[in-house]
Formats: sequence, C-alpha cells, structure tokens
Amino acid sequence: MGDTHHHRPTLKQQNKPFKSKHATKSSLKEAAKGRIPRASPKASAGSKNAAQTRLNRRNNAKQAQTAKRNALISATRLFNGVDGAPRIVAVIPLTPDVSARGAVSALAEALDVPTDDCPDEGLWRLRADRFKTSLQFLSVPYKNIYAALDACKAADYVVFVLSSAVEVDPWGDTLLRALQAQGLPEVVSVLARNDRAALDAKARASVLKSLLSFIQYFVPSQARVLDLSAPADRLHALRALAEGKPADVRWREGRAWLLGERVEWADGVLAVTGVARGAGLSANRLVHLPNYGDFQIDKIMSAPLGKPGKMEVEPAVLGEAGDDADSLVSSNDPDDMANEQTWPTEEEMQGDGAAAAEPELPDAKQGTTPKVVRRIPKGMSEYQAAWIIDEDEDDGEDEDKVGDEDDAMDDAEEMEEMEDLPVEEDQEMETDERGRTVAFEELDVEEEARQLESWRNRKREEEDDATFPDEIDTPKEIPAQTRFQRFRGMRSFRTSPWDAYENLPRDYARIFQFEDFKRTERGVRRRAEEELGVVEPGTRVTVYLRGVPQEAASAAPVVIFALLQHEHKVSVLNFTVQRNTEYAGSVRSKDPLILCVGPRRLRVNPVYSQHTRGGGKGANNVHKFERFLRHGLTSVATTYGPVVFGHQPCLWLRETDDPQAPQLVATGTFLNTDTTRVIAKRVVLTGHPFKVHKKTATVRYMFFNADDVAYFKPVQLHTKHGRTGHIRESLGTHGYLKAHFDGPITQMDTVCMALYKRVFPRWAQLWRAGGEAAVVAAVPASADMEE
Repeated sequence: MGDTHHHRPTLKQQNKPFKSKHATKSSLKEAAKGRIPRASPKASAGSKNAAQTRLNRRNNAKQAQTAKRNALISATRLFNGVDGAPRIVAVIPLTPDVSARGAVSALAEALDVPTDDCPDEGLWRLRADRFKTSLQFLSVPYKNIYAALDACKAADYVVFVLSSAVEVDPWGDTLLRALQAQGLPEVVSVLARNDRAALDAKARASVLKSLLSFIQYFVPSQARVLDLSAPADRLHALRALAEGKPADVRWREGRAWLLGERVEWADGVLAVTGVARGAGLSANRLVHLPNYGDFQIDKIMSAPLGKPGKMEVEPAVLGEAGDDADSLVSSNDPDDMANEQTWPTEEEMQGDGAAAAEPELPDAKQGTTPKVVRRIPKGMSEYQAAWIIDEDEDDGEDEDKVGDEDDAMDDAEEMEEMEDLPVEEDQEMETDERGRTVAFEELDVEEEARQLESWRNRKREEEDDATFPDEIDTPKEIPAQTRFQRFRGMRSFRTSPWDAYENLPRDYARIFQFEDFKRTERGVRRRAEEELGVVEPGTRVTVYLRGVPQEAASAAPVVIFALLQHEHKVSVLNFTVQRNTEYAGSVRSKDPLILCVGPRRLRVNPVYSQHTRGGGKGANNVHKFERFLRHGLTSVATTYGPVVFGHQPCLWLRETDDPQAPQLVATGTFLNTDTTRVIAKRVVLTGHPFKVHKKTATVRYMFFNADDVAYFKPVQLHTKHGRTGHIRESLGTHGYLKAHFDGPITQMDTVCMALYKRVFPRWAQLWRAGGEAAVVAAVPASADMEE
C-alpha cells in the first residue's frame, strides 16, 4: 500500500488580487466596453434603506426639536403674560460695599421703570412688558445667612452682586459653600456699578475675568460676569432673568411652596397671599413655616388680581381641611406600664417611700474598712479629706487607696455614666518628700484656665484618638465591672448578632418606625400625584394657617413649604456627611449643631458612625461609633427628627458669637430612617505582657483586682500584632492574669480587650433665628438617658 499521508502545503503563498480604490472614469468606461451595468436588487434595497435612514434621522431630529420647544412652552406657561406668576429673583450681595437695592435699581433702569418704592430688603415687583412677564425681586441684606438660605429655597433665579474693590470675605465664602450644598437655581452674577468711574476699560476687563474665575469655583455653569454699569450688560442680565426656563432644584421636586406677597394675622390664623408654586397644594397636608414650625391649613381661598375696567371676581374656596387631614401629632405617648422598665413615682422619689424601698447595705468586705477613723477638718468634704495623708501611716499603702485621677478622665464621654460618683474638686493640699501635708500657693484664675486649656483641649483629644483609637486606661479607684457595666464583648463586630430592640431608651417609645421606608415613600408620592382637589401651580391663593403666633406676621418675607404625608412624625434620621475642608475646628459626637435639611432648621446633637462600604447594613446592622468627624472620610450622622422623604441635601452649622455668621461644619445628604441601626461605641482596654512563654503570657495593668479578671474572662483578647486569645486564670490580687494566644507573642506587643456599648442620639429641637430653640415634640424626661 502506498503512503496516504500528505503534508499541508504551508509554504504555498497566495497574494490577494489587486483592487483599485481610486479608478478613474475613463478606466472604468474602458473596462465596461460599452456594457451598461444593471443594478442588483440587493444594491437597490440598500440605497432605499440609506435614503430611508436619512429621512428617519431628519424626522427624529425634528420631533426632538418640537418636543423640546413644547416642553419649554409648557414649563414657561406659568410665567407667560404680565399677569402670570412672577419669576422670583433672590438678590444677594456678597460684599459690604454693595447693596441688593442698587442692583435691582440698575436692572429696572434697563426698562425705564422708576424705583422710588423699591425697598432696601424684602419684596418688590417689576413689570417687564418688553418680555411679557414680571419679576419679583427678593432683596436680602448683607451678612444675613439665614435669610439668604430661605430666599434661595423659594427663588427661581439668584443674582450674586460682586464688587470690584472689596474681596469676598469668609462670611461670603461660607454662604456660597452653603448654597452650593443646598442646591442653587439658575444663577446670574453681576458686578455692582458703585465705582464705575474708578476703573478704565482695561482694568474692568481684568476685574471681570478675576470675578468670573472666583464665581466659577462655586457655580461652574457661569459663563460671564455682567457689568451693571454697561447698558448692554444690564439688558442682557434682565433678559437672562425674564426669558427661558429656570433650572430645577432637585429637593423641591414634588413639593409645593408659596412666597407671601401679603400677610395678615387675626385670632391665631395667619393669612398668606401669594402664587402657588411647584407641585399641587393640598389643604389636607401640613405646611412648614421657617423659624416657627409646622401648622395645619384651615382653608385655601382664591385671590385673583383685579384688572382695571373689569368686574372684580369674588374669592372662591379652593380647598378645605377634610377628615383625613394630617394631624400635628409628631411623637407617640409612651405607656410606661406596658414597658419592661419601671419608673419610680413621686411618692417613692421623696418622703418615706424612698427610704422604705431602699435595700439594706451589705457588710463591707474584709480588709476594706479604714484602720483609723479620720477627723475631717471644718469646711472640708470627705472627698478632700481622703487626700490628707497622716504621718503615722505607711507610705506603701497609699498606692492601694488612692489611684491616679487622670485614669478615669481620659474619655469625658464615658464618665457621664458615673454621675453617682463624687465630683472631683480642687486639691488644696499636697505632700512633700517626707509625706507631710503642706499648703501650696494657688494659681490665679487666668493662669489656671490657660493651663487647663493647654492640657485638656479638643485638638489633643482628637490627636490621641487618631493615634490610639478607642484606647482608654482602666480606672484604679472604680471596679472595671462597674465602670463598664453597660458594655459587652463581641467575637466578631461584623457578624455577631445584636438584638436591636433590647435595652432601648424611653425616647424609642416616642418615635415612629416604618416597616418599609422606601415603599412608604413611593406610596406617599403616588397618592400626592393622584390626590383630588389640589390647587394647581400658578394659581394666586390665600392660605389660612391655624395656631400661628402673632410674631410670624411681622417676619418678612414669609415662605411656606408644603410637607408630604408623615413628614411631621419624629423618627431616627441618618445622614451621610463630609467635613467642610475649610473648617479647622474639632467636631465631636453630640456637639450642638444646627441642621438645615429641606425647609427645616433643627438644633441637634448628632452621633457619628462609620459608613459601611456600599451603604449596606452588613450581616448584623452594627456600625462603629466615631468620637470625631474627620476630614476626608464619609460618616453617618444620626439624630432624632421629623421624617424626610427623598435624598435631600443637608447643612451642619455651628453657632458663633455673631448669630448671622455661623461656621459651616459639614455637608451631606439624607440617607434613611433606619431605627434598627445599632451604633456601637468601642473602648479598648490595654495590658502589658509582663512575662511571656511562647503562646502564654502574664498580663498586667489591664485590671487591678481579681474580681474584674473573673468578670471579663469570657471576652476575647487580641494584640496589636494580630494574635487572638483568652484569659486562662487570675494571678494574685492586683489584677494580673494569665492569657493564652493562638501564636507566640513578644513583650513588645500590647494585649487589648474590646468592649462595645450601644449609643443613642439626643432629642432634636426646632431652631429659631434670633431666639431660643423650640421643642419639635414634647421632650421626655429621659431625653438625656442615652448613657
């Protein structure tokens, strides 16, 4: 048989035939030799498809253009006509040498409208017949940050007035940062004309370029800064305000608001007249009046503008509060008898009842009674007398009786639990090297305050917490099981179970909890869209509010914001926050701050915790408590407060000596109202490995008595070098312990024990500008019992 195997001709080379891409007409005609090529059906279909594609593209472009034009007409229909709804323009000066009235007067000159009745601050309406609309200027005085924030919440446009001679100070920078975080509508930046004669054309161009670079840092959409001293720029600025569609502010979507043009008060009823804006206004929903709180609507009446020469239209009732109107109940009334905890009555707290209920004190342990009955000098307390050392006492026993008072004061927040302990007073006596009691010269008040501030200041505490996170020293004079009686050990912080409903404070019986917050929000918004009898945007109405104090009528301007259903109920609010890069102070948990979210301003003491990666709850919804709010990290701030729907932006302000110049501490966004979020505060007790033998070590300085070692024996230990272990037994009577680890350790290592305790926020209050805070809901007697 012959060989049937053949090799593949891999060495055979085949080149592609040459194809000319740029053949001339003469060469193609010569190659055809007079034959006329017949178009194939496939080619003709392709040409038809190509032509159809061109037609489709043109048609789609035309439809998109028509849709945009119709959307613009529909969006601006609210402002069409001189009698339509006015465009609200907030005018905010950023330097002290310019004024809002000057900018408004310059804009009015472009239409030759007199401005004799234009006020320095407040509302002034301008009829722009040339643009077939009207403008309602809301002038804000300089250095009034809260009025500027409220004006921008209700405005369609914002005019920032800049100066060519004075730079924007830190107050203006804070205001711009706050407005940027709050959400700005359409912005128009102008240069005041106060000093137009002092600059020539070349210098003015340089100033305008510099101001544009500054304002673009906060509002990147700005293309130019308009000069009000130039007639063309004045007309251009007026055209930008009178034409086009205002930019939407996201947090106002689905909400109604009204800027009061006329305000009257009688018998506790506030009548606010203005044009309804935003979404439909319902008489069954509550409204929020800044600085004064939430109120119910009694009725809504129409308030049409009378036209000269025509019969006046009588006001009609557009809406009245029905049976399903929202109530002003914001918190539950806790039933103490239904709770597991029992609270003493007034009779038990005073009189014979307390004495009868007081248990008998147990006998003192052997060795704890004093050897000598000490006589206390007149005018000195028992605590002060404990520091007096008698000459006949043994010096070696002092270490067991008196501990270092600084050990228990490393963490001021933890010491709030031990309110029943005596308060430390100034030490008036000291001992010399022989143990004798001698008097010392007391420092003056100023020097003592200076030294105390240098020793115990926030900056040092924050640096220590960053260097040694959560580490504290175990106090010697207090048993550790008493000092940390509310703490627990956890095998795994992320996976160990934690019952979110155990040992809750009394405040948790007052708040509202949602089974599914997202589903509730969707249902609320859907019902708001489908609700009947609402006042359509653009209607001029008079809203009557019940139970409003009389001083609210003198506030100018008055802006009311409609609330969605359930937004008056108090719950646990969680916000994602970031530190302001320009704020250099220390921000600690439970520091008093002003929270600006939506139309509300609240006085809060937020609790900060770690923001879980991805924003999820994790396996057990336990999140680590943060003592300080640090730069460059996103944390979660938790507080009690009225429910918020939507991802609304929030501002965190800190009050200063100037009530109108607060400091911007942080900005953020509303996260959720998760009441089962466990914020666990961690403390780390450290010990020194005194003697080491492979995996076994003798540890000291973690505890100071054998009872504490036995009490904390089940808690897992860990070291800074990554070892884990457990307590084997107690050694001696001074708190030494023997521990075994999963690997060999060295004496250079540090033995740690982590303990955790759940912390809760404090009750929020309504913040009032220029006045005291008002309670959002009745503050319970246990508002500060979170410790």
